[in-house]
Amino acid sequence: MDPLRLEGLAGRDLLSLADLSREEFAGLLDSAVTLKQNWKRGVRPPYLAQRTLAMIFEKPSLRTRTTFDIAMYQLGGHAVLLDQASIGLGVRETVRDVATNLSRWVDAIMARTHAHATLTQLAEHASVPVVNGLSDLLHPTQAVADYITLRERFGDLQGLELVYVGDGNNICNSHVNAAALAGVALTVACPPGYEPDAALLAAARARGACVEVVHDPREAARGADALYTDVWVSMGMEEESERRRRDFAGYTITPAWLEELSPRGVFMHDLPAHYGEECTEEAVYHERSVVFDQAENRLHAHKAILFQLLAAEAA
Repeated sequence: MDPLRLEGLAGRDLLSLADLSREEFAGLLDSAVTLKQNWKRGVRPPYLAQRTLAMIFEKPSLRTRTTFDIAMYQLGGHAVLLDQASIGLGVRETVRDVATNLSRWVDAIMARTHAHATLTQLAEHASVPVVNGLSDLLHPTQAVADYITLRERFGDLQGLELVYVGDGNNICNSHVNAAALAGVALTVACPPGYEPDAALLAAARARGACVEVVHDPREAARGADALYTDVWVSMGMEEESERRRRDFAGYTITPAWLEELSPRGVFMHDLPAHYGEECTEEAVYHERSVVFDQAENRLHAHKAILFQLLAAEAA
């Protein structure tokens, strides 16, 4: 058995980080770092030769679409792009029919959907692993890349102080789940009414997550080891743009905020950034920014996820 492989992940879905144990999450990070280091050293076995990934996109994508495709290529496999205009998920064909058909042809399905319920339906009816490439509730694959970046920067994650400033959206919810797995102290700073999902937060705290929710973003950011933000207006919420811009007044991260982090503090953003809203362009390109390290690590996170879920078939 290859030392990169983890017991218990092969053949499973990855819809939420809450599906993982602490040991599985740590092992997934280890696997990603090893695959990244091996690739840079020229060690490139075709672990997933002749394996195929179907990639379903109801929403636009740069990083997720590109890095999952390249991840399959670098592992020796192949990816097939299926956008909503082509397949009409839930419109031209039912989710069940799409899942059943794809299960006859491919080895795994990655889907970026509007509703999280669509992903759970895909997973219910597919006989191959289903990976959440983003839903309105969660974005677990991004959080894996984020934690690879944090581990590379800080080493030990236990007790790291991470502050998330902005909307309690899918990124925020995934960081709440990750906090329960990594022992990170997470503070979420948001306007009233924009807190992370209440049920998800309660469940994560029950699993040991140290998460505080506050409403003073500048004070929360002072002394943080990592300051994270995301867009105020997620895809599908465009009709709320004006109200959200008003509600998030004072939440725009500038280089001045970064000077108040801990001496080792870094700035994080999952991209795309809406400059002048949640942050400025100067913050993204600041010397303390690890934003493009996160983007690079999307590739290695996705390689590790695919490798682990398809390991049994590839063995």
